[in-house]
Amino acid sequence: MSVLSFLNIGGPELILAILALIAYPIMVIFCLIDIIRSDFKDQNTKLLWIVIVLLAPFLGSILYLTIGRNSKSGGL
Repeated sequence: MSVLSFLNIGGPELILAILALIAYPIMVIFCLIDIIRSDFKDQNTKLLWIVIVLLAPFLGSILYLTIGRNSKSGGL
């Protein structure tokens, strides 16, 4: 008998759902901390990324991790 038989969700699906629910806020928090601690070429860019991640957390985080990390200044 499955864990949630009325939804046809078994053990593996439930574990995957729990991991996704835990990973989502961790990804958003990681992106926000990385944005705040990083130096960007322009301070407006930093503010823009913070707004994007806060207004569209999932898509904003994915965009920041793929595009935004390349817009940092190359300081030591």
